[in-house]
Amino acid sequence: MQVYSYVMTLVKNQSIAEEITQNTFYKAMTAKKKFEGRSSELSWLCGIAKHLAIDEHRKNAKFSKLDESMVSSSSVDIEAETEDKDTALRIHLVLHELQEPYKEVFQLRVFGELSFSQIGLIFGKTENWARVTYHRARIKIQERMEKNE
Repeated sequence: MQVYSYVMTLVKNQSIAEEITQNTFYKAMTAKKKFEGRSSELSWLCGIAKHLAIDEHRKNAKFSKLDESMVSSSSVDIEAETEDKDTALRIHLVLHELQEPYKEVFQLRVFGELSFSQIGLIFGKTENWARVTYHRARIKIQERMEKNE
């Protein structure tokens, strides 16, 4: 609970704080470099959490710039349009023809509501790989939907 509280002070977002806290404990348990006792366990865990929070901030800054450049004002916002049944059907038809891993990554993110780190874990890849694959899938879907209109 103390690690989560610390992370919340850094990121000020509940879902991101939960994810970073979970990743902190995962990283601590699987780290090649084990806790050596030179500080308290809490300090060690908070250090890991701090680095993960910094990495998350960098990724979000990088991908928000990427999103702005990829999505123009006239493009289709795929996630918002899934609420419309006709559009959802068209998306599913396009998804049916989409190659792997784009198809599964998109479905896990949008319909499964999984985080990028969880998707990366499923595929045995990095969180960054999951983000890039998801964004490429969005572009492919947008292009095919615009082509089919």
